[in-house]
Amino acid sequence: MSAGRPLDGGEPGGRPLRIALLCYRGNMRCGGQGVYLWHLARELCAQGHEVEVFAGPPAPDPMPFCAATHAVWSDEFWSKWFSRDRAVFVPRDRPWSLLSPLRFYELGASWIGFFEEPFVFSVRAFRRLAARRGDFDVVHDVQSLGWGLLGVRALGLPVVSTVHHPLSVDRRAALRRDRGLRHAVGTLEFHPVTMQAQVARRLDAILTSSGVGATLLERDFGVPRDRVRVVGNGLDLSAFAPDPAARRDPAALLCVARAGDPNKGVGTLIDALARLPAGVRLTLVDEDPSGNPALARARRMGVAERVRVTGALSRDALVAHYRSAAVVVVPSRFEGFGLPAVEALACGTPVVACGGGALREILEGVGPLVPPDRPEALAEAIARLLDDEAERERVATAGRARVLERFAWPEVGARTAEVYRDVLRERGRPERTSTSASEGTLRATRSRPTKGPRAARDESRVSTQRQARDCQPPHPHASETPRMASMSSQRPACSRRRPGS
Repeated sequence: MSAGRPLDGGEPGGRPLRIALLCYRGNMRCGGQGVYLWHLARELCAQGHEVEVFAGPPAPDPMPFCAATHAVWSDEFWSKWFSRDRAVFVPRDRPWSLLSPLRFYELGASWIGFFEEPFVFSVRAFRRLAARRGDFDVVHDVQSLGWGLLGVRALGLPVVSTVHHPLSVDRRAALRRDRGLRHAVGTLEFHPVTMQAQVARRLDAILTSSGVGATLLERDFGVPRDRVRVVGNGLDLSAFAPDPAARRDPAALLCVARAGDPNKGVGTLIDALARLPAGVRLTLVDEDPSGNPALARARRMGVAERVRVTGALSRDALVAHYRSAAVVVVPSRFEGFGLPAVEALACGTPVVACGGGALREILEGVGPLVPPDRPEALAEAIARLLDDEAERERVATAGRARVLERFAWPEVGARTAEVYRDVLRERGRPERTSTSASEGTLRATRSRPTKGPRAARDESRVSTQRQARDCQPPHPHASETPRMASMSSQRPACSRRRPGS
């Protein structure tokens, strides 16, 4: 099968697969999960499969190519604890409904400091799928790994999940950053590592984006290696592409990263900048242009006037920054995928990176790699590239070719569908309902499960301001609620607050 072309049928009987895609945060503005969901759904539909999406709030971007999209309602109590107004916890029309088991658990667990969203989403998704168990051939979860997925599997449905890297990586990074026992306890409460590890070991397959991700899933989560499949991650290559008319600034460095995440290594880059000639400048795509922690580091190093933080950017603005930079720097200690490196190479911009996690798989044989946490080595590699125009051109050309080969969505979609077929060959296709595939899809679109009046009224009250706040609440260590733990990169980041995720 050639990637991206419609199938002449899926597994047996020569018909397309019926796929349920699950994502506990479905909107593309809230980080990589939503972007992955949208593009994967589009590619699977382009290949001829029938896809229905079940997503938590904020609602996913429009997906007219899907058979149906379903909003999986949530109270989002974890985010509400950052509000000063405790009235937001109590439903206005039926306050006693807060005592229903799942809602009461969600309220109590979030108050303690647990990030309960993946679990409660998985339970609510299980309820939806249990009512339609004959309508799907395979269920594909995107990074929730909640207990409810085991219920879905018990229905007889094959279940796979995409995990770029295990949450244990983020927990270790947060513990290194924590100051004192209270913060460390909060970190341990916040990250649902035990749940995700136990669920991951029991699913039919785990999809990941890199070899290092596969190794960590086996080591940290105990997933058997033969059930981990490296399918890669995709990029919209029509948007991230070179522009021959764009003018590059020969002294401009660009970094797309969250300075508050210790895994991103932004501090190392600031230290490296202090070792580079005074004319070299850094643009950091991250939140908080005035109070960003990178600026405090830059002031201490005496390079504050050479660092600019952009705040959130639209996709077009981000692409323009990639095209105008002389070099993009990815100084991460660890990356489960390394999206900024791939985006930069797709735009024809050379990349210097620390060889943390999957970055080595992206750049080895293409561009300079240096050890993490070595500012002197990073500065040297950047200086060499800035001084050698021919080498910059070579890295840009080789990098673009690698991206086209490995990270085009049609290829990623084809590899993903192959995992579905392998799982179905091993487990067998679930029993069909008495309706045909086309009738089942029509029924799902016309008569999809409806929300109760309480959920509909609650959702109608969600304003744009609350939606943005719930995408990414303030870091708990800086809030007035110190019992909360540090943020995880698995929690998607709203582009208004975490553009570098």
